[in-house]
Amino acid sequence: MEKIPMTRAGFVDLEKELKELKTIERPAIIKAIAEAREHGDLSENAEYHSAKEKQSFIEGRIKELEGVISLADVIDPSKLSGAIKFGAKVTLVDEDTDAEKTYQIVGEYEANIEAGLLNIKSPIARALIGKEEGDSVDVKTPGGLKSYEVLEIVYA
Repeated sequence: MEKIPMTRAGFVDLEKELKELKTIERPAIIKAIAEAREHGDLSENAEYHSAKEKQSFIEGRIKELEGVISLADVIDPSKLSGAIKFGAKVTLVDEDTDAEKTYQIVGEYEANIEAGLLNIKSPIARALIGKEEGDSVDVKTPGGLKSYEVLEIVYA
């Protein structure tokens, strides 16, 4: 199977979520199912069905996280330099509006665009890979073609 690139912070967050699911969420849902069973007829017991549905979600997420963690290739961006690649924090300026944005290129399981964590598989990240400071980048977005200039590349 293919390794999944990830930063140390992303890996730690996934491990924390997995631990919480196993030590807090799973026991809580087992208790909720036991309590719902005590209420009698399971065929018309909404609490029971809701708890079973939540248990199914939790177990599925645990399996997904275990799989991702087992395939994780943790990359330390502070040991990298040069052109844009995985882990780079990139400051861009929109050539139309002069608005500046800073993104870090991360793995798909840790991506969060609101937090400035850009999925390596996203169109903008793919367009940025290999570029240097001062380069201009054209990105096809759902809103049309956007042009950015790379202001700064930091590996931390």
